[in-house]
Amino acid sequence: MAENFDVVATYKTLLLTSPELSMPVAAIQSLVELIKHSKATTMSEFMLSIKDASQQLKSSVRNSISLSAGCDLFLRFVTRNSQDVADFESWKRTLIVRGQSFVEKADACRYKIADLGVPFIKDGSVILIHAHSRVVSLLLQKAAENHKRFKVFVTESSQTQGGIQSAKVLRAAGIPTTIILDAAVGYVIDKVDMVLVGAEGVVENGGLINQIGSYQMAIVAKATNKPFYAVAESYKFVRLFPLNQYDLPTYNADTLSFQELNVDYDENAPNADGSLGTVTGKTRSLASDSPLTATSQAALHMKVSEDRASQGSNPLVDYTPPNYITLLFTDLGVLTPSGVSDELIKLYL
Repeated sequence: MAENFDVVATYKTLLLTSPELSMPVAAIQSLVELIKHSKATTMSEFMLSIKDASQQLKSSVRNSISLSAGCDLFLRFVTRNSQDVADFESWKRTLIVRGQSFVEKADACRYKIADLGVPFIKDGSVILIHAHSRVVSLLLQKAAENHKRFKVFVTESSQTQGGIQSAKVLRAAGIPTTIILDAAVGYVIDKVDMVLVGAEGVVENGGLINQIGSYQMAIVAKATNKPFYAVAESYKFVRLFPLNQYDLPTYNADTLSFQELNVDYDENAPNADGSLGTVTGKTRSLASDSPLTATSQAALHMKVSEDRASQGSNPLVDYTPPNYITLLFTDLGVLTPSGVSDELIKLYL
């Protein structure tokens, strides 16, 4: 066992020092580092340490969808190659080499996806994207490099501000980009030619798990007959079969339990009667029937805590059923949602 090795700290350090590294790749790289530090002398001890480390990684973040995909894929790889091992130490070295090779090749997946997706972007088109996705940004940058002329609407993604990050990246590439409110998707959809989103995970039935808001975009796109495309690396294919939003691993009893909001009153703002507001930092229940007093509407500032997401009251991801998805662009090719299950079987057999 690697008694002094902290796999979670290693994982977080990798993400901090390499911002372009995706969660599943960082998870696999962390497990490879664990193998390097492993003091296990038997196969059973070694497998137990890998499984324990995978569970630690999954438990270290609230949204573990893509991280779980990386851990499960690596575990399957280790298990599949653990049969008839003649030299245990030699086998561990082989795992390290192959694991590092996977990490090095993972970045190439995005470029392959970008190349596959570029032909679907037509001159003069308007594209709606959601929040920030590295592979979506790369695809659009590749299209611009191929002299495609198009405009982009990007949702701000108020929970993570990912849309602002995407806008910076795309504008730096010379792509006209407009940030819109998350609630403005229906307003702009008539101007849009296609919707393009990334993925936290692609499930067995070809459905999509992605940042919250993706499902409502898919509903609006389908209602207006606009194609809805998803882009995802194959290492984000997950062995899940959710039936609805509340069947996701990220769901818990506190999700959407908005019993209270923190309300701050400006002491110096005038009340309706001309006096000054005197109440600050009070907490009111949404179910309360008592009227707000002591301040005018202009003085009332309802501030949702910055860490509300980490408190579990806001969902981080949602599930988009396969019937809303037109095509998926992956490093395995351009797939229909029904083709995902076949690829998952190949990955895990």
